[in-house]
Amino acid sequence: MFLYYAIYLQKNIAMSTLGLGNALVDILLRLENERSLTDIGIVKGAMDMIDENQMVVIQRTLSHLERNRTPGGSACNVVRALAKLGVKAGFIGKIGADATGRYYEQALEEAGVAPYFSIDGDITGCCTVLISPDGERTMATFLGPAPALTPGDIQPGVVALYDYIYIEGYLLVNEPLVRDAMQKAKRAGVKVALDLSNFNIVSAFKDVLDDIVPRYVDILFSNESEAKVFTGLQPDEAIHRLAEMVGIAVVTCGKEGAVLSGGGETLRVKAEGGKALDTTGAGDNFAAGFLYGQSAGGTLEQSALIGSMLSGHVISVIGPQIPDGQWEQIKLKIDAILSRTADY
Repeated sequence: MFLYYAIYLQKNIAMSTLGLGNALVDILLRLENERSLTDIGIVKGAMDMIDENQMVVIQRTLSHLERNRTPGGSACNVVRALAKLGVKAGFIGKIGADATGRYYEQALEEAGVAPYFSIDGDITGCCTVLISPDGERTMATFLGPAPALTPGDIQPGVVALYDYIYIEGYLLVNEPLVRDAMQKAKRAGVKVALDLSNFNIVSAFKDVLDDIVPRYVDILFSNESEAKVFTGLQPDEAIHRLAEMVGIAVVTCGKEGAVLSGGGETLRVKAEGGKALDTTGAGDNFAAGFLYGQSAGGTLEQSALIGSMLSGHVISVIGPQIPDGQWEQIKLKIDAILSRTADY
């Protein structure tokens, strides 16, 4: 019994993760109807890049709507969730010298994430997330200083403090930064996880991805549209092509769950949760759960089940973060998943 308990405890000591991504504050607005999207000239489901003036106009036009504010950005969402699970987590990003930037940094510290921020300019980036009545999200993103990260902002000593680095694909617009981060990780013996983030990003930087994915990436996350653009294949076929390039490949398929491949094993897991209230952060929380499972010694299936469970929790709330009151229950569920094949 003691041997089993010692092994079980060891499996639940998850390895640390450093996030690298755009530091953006999410402003979440619940739309009364989809006509509002037409009024501001944004197509439902799109992720449009906007300037500061457009951001002000949109938020002023929709100022009557219920809103929530939360630190966002894909990599930030992942490391926040990992920190809630007790994992040592950090985040590298760039913010402005304003109250919004101070809010962002403080929110990460309160969540247990170590912030490694550089400051540039006066206004922190903001993503206005417009949530339709059916739960689908449309995003209008003002990046601010977020994409102005440079290789000099990534200190090798910081990278070496962690076991994993999670990089969001949006940063591929800054190819030298992504390459530098991956090279520093490899030199430090740190595993690289990359999320493809957006099918437009994949389309624009496919040649870059063809080079860096097999060279540097250990775990590749994508959704079905991103996988289709990258490989030209549907998820059940794309997963095999992706798995030839990396150690582990994950393709999320919304309400159809996810398909995964690694170590010669391919499997599909069902989606958890009921009708989505808001899908913001669903993929990010799946990635966080999966990384937790892998770093805690879980199998491919166990890791996928943890990812699906976290994703199911976050779609039941507004915003990309699971409420604090749910984490103790989540930890118990994770313990149950990880203990199913524990060695006696």
